[in-house]
Amino acid sequence: MAVLPQEFIRAKRDGETLDPDAIKAFIAGFDDGSVTEGQVAAFAMAVFFRGMARDETVALTEAMRDSGDVLDWSGLDRPIIDKHSTGGIGDNVSLMLAPIVAACGAAVPMISGRGLGHTGGTLDKMESIPGYSVTPDNATFRRTVSEVGCAIIGQTGQLAPADKRFYGVRDVTATVESIPLITASILSKKLAGGLEGLVLDVKCGSGAFMASEADARALATSLVEVANGAGLKTTALTTRMDQALASAAGNAVEVRNAVRFLTGEHRDAALEEVTLALAAEMLVLAGLAPDVVAAEAEARTALADGRAAEIFGRMVAALGGPVDFVARMDAYLPRAPVIRPIVATGQGNVTAVDARQLGLCVVGLGGGRTRPQDAVDHSVGLTELAPIGTVLGEGDPIAMVHARDEAAAEAAAAMVRAAYSFGDAGPDGSRPAVIDRIG
Repeated sequence: MAVLPQEFIRAKRDGETLDPDAIKAFIAGFDDGSVTEGQVAAFAMAVFFRGMARDETVALTEAMRDSGDVLDWSGLDRPIIDKHSTGGIGDNVSLMLAPIVAACGAAVPMISGRGLGHTGGTLDKMESIPGYSVTPDNATFRRTVSEVGCAIIGQTGQLAPADKRFYGVRDVTATVESIPLITASILSKKLAGGLEGLVLDVKCGSGAFMASEADARALATSLVEVANGAGLKTTALTTRMDQALASAAGNAVEVRNAVRFLTGEHRDAALEEVTLALAAEMLVLAGLAPDVVAAEAEARTALADGRAAEIFGRMVAALGGPVDFVARMDAYLPRAPVIRPIVATGQGNVTAVDARQLGLCVVGLGGGRTRPQDAVDHSVGLTELAPIGTVLGEGDPIAMVHARDEAAAEAAAAMVRAAYSFGDAGPDGSRPAVIDRIG
């Protein structure tokens, strides 16, 4: 690079605005070895304390996008659109959203991630389905999107590889919690996906990465401004994550919840609100509906007439899963050896839920990872979680635990009880789950 790495780092350390070409050269240097991991760590720390202007973040995002392949969907006669969530508990929105939006005429090449910390991962959920491949070859991925309308898969090594390496450095140097770096990390992968539009779901609350509404709005604003600055049409919703979004948290249990949603057997109110709001945003952004009211009506029709459920089933089959999965999911999804209720030891109105605690409970059951190499038990988790506003008496069930053994079930029960707060009065549970729209 024309500027020495140490001088580049010094400029950001001192609060200077970096030249976009210098940013791109620095990221290229990380790839070719002329910039060391130590220098990347120092740069990340400088950004953590000094921040980045929008144009700097755009340049960083584009540099990481261009470190690998950029998908080309030319020849597809549908608008290419996707959604990204910052993560939460019981957030299985993607499983319903992709087929709903595909049923309304869009193409949804959804590149998702695994569980991180206390939050669940879409890929871990999909791998609950026997045979389903989250790492298909490019030909299968393209064919599935073209013929079915959507595909939920994982990031390949060829998409934004600099981001993966950069994140690995940030993860061990206490520099993850930086809005510019989070923004560039999320968007570099989405830009590499060859999208024409993107809708973001930025969570806030006890189970979210951003606990406060102000922090969630700041991240959403950064994401929208940088994505649009990089030429990708983007809007964002901020949504609540102060309790589990679905009434289930885990892997197979969330897949079962999603299929029941798609078929109309059961739909959690907050989950339905968020899913349809995101679908409406995606359809408007894709030019398939004139406004969110019309778009939501189209999404509801795709659910009611069975098209969304049919597309989900076709996607599962196209990516290696059972051809009759939607009709016979209970024959395929794993079930935990121990399934029993967690009962309340007191009584009153559920006034608050520590959603992060619920996520850690699922991890403790084996449904998440404490180390990257850990195996995931897809059968374990929580179901029938009581939402805020529920009135419970002593001995009433707060949730059902799905565990490997009685000892694990008892440990989980203690964590779930600790996550719930009761009082004489509190929120009635009818607060909107969607807080705000940005973009």
